[in-house]
Amino acid sequence: MIKHHLDGDMLQQYAAGTLAEGWSVAVATHLALCPACRSELSTFESVGGYFIDSESADDADVSQSWQSLKAKIDAGQIDKVVPIKNRFASDRTYPEPLRTYIDAAGGLRWRRLGRGAAQMMIPTGDETTTVRLLKIAAGQPVPEHSHRGVELTLVLDGSFSDEVSTFARGDVEMADDSLMHQPKADAGKDCICLAVTEAPLRFKSRFLRLIQPILGI
Repeated sequence: MIKHHLDGDMLQQYAAGTLAEGWSVAVATHLALCPACRSELSTFESVGGYFIDSESADDADVSQSWQSLKAKIDAGQIDKVVPIKNRFASDRTYPEPLRTYIDAAGGLRWRRLGRGAAQMMIPTGDETTTVRLLKIAAGQPVPEHSHRGVELTLVLDGSFSDEVSTFARGDVEMADDSLMHQPKADAGKDCICLAVTEAPLRFKSRFLRLIQPILGI
């Protein structure tokens, strides 16, 4: 049961095709695992089609129509259409399109970070984000840190807990510079995540800050 979902703004941008590639990889991978967000995406895509059909209207009319339509969606007066199931269907640890990105990078190649942690960089054509896979050994924490920008973490296998909540397969955590946390993989299974960042992390430890360029995180 997925408890932590993508926010509506990110889904709207994805539906409109305006989301940068790094974020889009994470969004599409979450959609492969989350029927609720697939349903919400379908609503945004339907809304987008409505406005394409109404593109001759002036800005005031479009703004007023959007407010009216959004109010109906929020009130449950417009049904959400669930897209074809196999559009995102996958029960593998690394669903599409993430699997394609991993294969294009030469397959899974983990680089050790210490204390049982490892990462794999996922190359994209997006210079505004960094995309990586992270593996945290069962029961182990990652160093306490904050953020210099937004970080999206999607759990692919296992689970982790931090000061906010517990996140399991399919769950998304969005973090920014307002959050100082120390995620810890739950006992019993390594935690594998897909992480997208727009800036390097801000580690609390001075030593880690010194070696951060070597770690590349």
